[in-house]
Amino acid sequence: MKQIGVWNWSLPAWAGRLADGRTYNTCPSAGVCARACYARHGTYTWPVVRAKHQANLMFVLDDLPGWETAMVAELGAPRFHGAWIRIHDAGDFFSDAYLRAWLRICRARPDVNFYAYTKEVDRFRRLTEPNAPANFLWVYSYGGTQDAALNLATDRVADVFPDEAAIAAGGWASQEASDLLAVLGPRLVGVPANRIPAYLKRLAGRRFSEWQAEVDAERATRQGRRHLHLVVDNTRPAVEPGEAARASGQVDQPRAA
Repeated sequence: MKQIGVWNWSLPAWAGRLADGRTYNTCPSAGVCARACYARHGTYTWPVVRAKHQANLMFVLDDLPGWETAMVAELGAPRFHGAWIRIHDAGDFFSDAYLRAWLRICRARPDVNFYAYTKEVDRFRRLTEPNAPANFLWVYSYGGTQDAALNLATDRVADVFPDEAAIAAGGWASQEASDLLAVLGPRLVGVPANRIPAYLKRLAGRRFSEWQAEVDAERATRQGRRHLHLVVDNTRPAVEPGEAARASGQVDQPRAA
């Protein structure tokens, strides 16, 4: 599909079940973004669209080398020369093998430009950052379970804001005019939230980064309480005096008178 001069490659968003019964998660590092994901709404949920995206995923899962060969061949068409390919307007780089395949595809087609949003921070730190293809640009996006690993001073990052006014007030640069600004514009990228009423209600005037930070803090508090409970329990003797002997039957018998 082509939009604003960009061609998209899509997978089904987040988690689901394929027609053959297999379950999947194409966004393993998704956090609060899964609760307000535009790709889990509207046309993305139409049966014909969902079937196409799931067929893409099944090709990848069932024959990764064959899929890679097919992608390299397809991108050799003249219409893609100098064009931009957005990898995933739904889904993410869900495994090391899948990301490595994309990196090889980028290198095989140096006359094509590629870009992506991703929440797979650790995977990109290990596999992409040390030797990225010159024609592949990416932006890390907030709202995932690896948000804490992002560095606002050095990383190109995107955050979803309630609206354009919030982006401007935060001092970030909007990509609303063109999605390519996410990788070609200023390093701090503001994305206005999709105007889906239920999602805006969940966002509650926050940025994705703020929402995720709240969730992470709540999780840490719960874990801390469980740890405290365990510590208190561990101050008790593992076995009360005499219990071990009684359990093993080695209880002193009364002496004969």
